[in-house]
Amino acid sequence: MRFMILIKASQDSEAGVMPSEQLFAEMGRYNEELVKAGIMLAGEGLHPSSKGARVRFTGGGHVVTDGPFAETKELIAGFWLWQCQSMEEAIEWVKRCPNPMPGTEAEIEIRQVFEAEDFGAEFTPELRAAEDELRAQIAAQG
Repeated sequence: MRFMILIKASQDSEAGVMPSEQLFAEMGRYNEELVKAGIMLAGEGLHPSSKGARVRFTGGGHVVTDGPFAETKELIAGFWLWQCQSMEEAIEWVKRCPNPMPGTEAEIEIRQVFEAEDFGAEFTPELRAAEDELRAQIAAQG
């Protein structure tokens, strides 16, 4: 099972405050553990929402809103993509993570990623084949 691990933003991360050298080192060691365990597939930090945009779909149109966005608690500062055997395993790995926002009450959200078999009959063999071809093209670009 794949899981998206979402690191919630803080006032500091939204202000563009960079992590300390100590936190970079701690996260580096943690990421190394994840890689050695075969858990980590990807992971990145995100720029503040002030450098982002949102696109709202309204009927047949689109409305673009430039950042920054209010409600820091709803924003994401970074993410990992992990391969775990279960939600419980993902939780145990998150519990080992250094506090991503030292000095604050940080929050990390864990969400399971849909796999092809989760979609049922509506995801036909033809649609699955097309999806597999797109994934192969993406892998070839990397």
